[in-house]
Amino acid sequence: MSTPLPEPGLARRVVTEASGRGLTLGTAESLTGGLLSAALTAVPGASAVLAGGVVAYDIRLKSTLLDVPAQLLESDGAVSERTARAMAVGVCRLLGVPWGLATTGVAGPDPSEGKPPGTVHVAVHGVGAGGEEVQAHRVFSLHGTRDEVRAATVQRALELLIDTWGAGSPVVCQDIGVP
Repeated sequence: MSTPLPEPGLARRVVTEASGRGLTLGTAESLTGGLLSAALTAVPGASAVLAGGVVAYDIRLKSTLLDVPAQLLESDGAVSERTARAMAVGVCRLLGVPWGLATTGVAGPDPSEGKPPGTVHVAVHGVGAGGEEVQAHRVFSLHGTRDEVRAATVQRALELLIDTWGAGSPVVCQDIGVP
C-alpha cells in the first residue's frame, strides 16, 4: 500500500505563491522518500516551481549529493536540526534554486539513532530580497503509523515554507556556511 498524498491545499498554495513570485525550489527528502515532491507535482503548474528533488535516504547520500559534512553526520546523526538545515542548503546549491526544503526523521515503527518514531526535522533555506540569509527549522514529535508520520511531515514542511515566505521574499541562493 502506498502512502496517500496529503491534502492538496498547502501544496497548491506553495505552487501559487512561488509561481507569483517567479521562484523555484528544490526538495531534499529522507523519511518522506519523495512524497514532498509528489505532493507538489500533483498541483497543476508545479513544473514552473519545482526544479527537482533529491531523495537521500541513505546517510552517505546526504554527504555525497547534498554536501552535508561527514563530521556533522557523525556528531549529530541523520536526524537532527543541523542535518536538516544542511540538507536544505545543499539542495539549494545542487539544483541552483533560491529555496531548499528538507525533511529528515524517523517514520517508524522502530527508533533510529536513539530517537523515537515520529521525531521529525524540517528545514528551509533561501536568501531574502535584501540579500539576507533566510533559514527556518522546526522539530516535531508526530504520532501515528509510518504512513501517517510521512504524510504529516509533508504538511509540516509545506507549512514551514509558507510561514517562512511570510517573513521575507527570497531572491537568490548564495554560498553560506552550514550553521
